[in-house]
Amino acid sequence: MVEISFFEKVYDVVLQIPYGRVTTYGAIGRYLGSGRSALMVGWAMNKSHTHSKYVPAHRVVNRNGMLTGKHHFGGHNVMRQLLENENIKVENDQIVNFEKYFWDPSAEINKREY
Repeated sequence: MVEISFFEKVYDVVLQIPYGRVTTYGAIGRYLGSGRSALMVGWAMNKSHTHSKYVPAHRVVNRNGMLTGKHHFGGHNVMRQLLENENIKVENDQIVNFEKYFWDPSAEINKREY
């Protein structure tokens, strides 16, 4: 059995976030069975540009819907623009009506054996 890295597991989840929806670093960590790994999920998002597939990292925000990773997108407004292109309203670097757009991988994805 081939061991899949934590980062690859994170990318697998992020690739499943539907267009027009967002999730959190913590929700991804909980889904992967490591509820206290939000920071590690953030590190994975910081490296996602090196992945062989496009990883929609802009769909991952903090637990309050804040665009905390915005400085990793090559411009102050890029993350906001990507979200707004998916009809997600953002004000003051926070998603408006965050609950409406929140996608919980634990409720939406069948648990995988890694």
